[in-house]
Amino acid sequence: MYAVVKTGGKQYVVEPGQVLKVEKVNLPEGSEVELEALMVKNEDGSVKVGSELENSKVKATVVRHGRGKKIVVFKYKSKKHYQRKAGHRQYFTELKIDEIVS
Repeated sequence: MYAVVKTGGKQYVVEPGQVLKVEKVNLPEGSEVELEALMVKNEDGSVKVGSELENSKVKATVVRHGRGKKIVVFKYKSKKHYQRKAGHRQYFTELKIDEIVS
């Protein structure tokens, strides 16, 4: 059984027991969160989409918060003596998918 969920403006394919890095969620570690299910595929092969998902949800637990690897943002214009260098580390939240309720 797996589902497609939406969080942080992105969509993820999840299964029970999976650990997933998503955009930061402002909840303390160990708390539970319910994610919006966009599609659910059951073990018997049936697929639920759209209005069939009225009671479907994905329950997850917040494992930890952190920051990703640094990326370098470098702007450069040739022959104009213009260059800017900046770094960025994105905040993330690790979620453990507990169950898919359909």
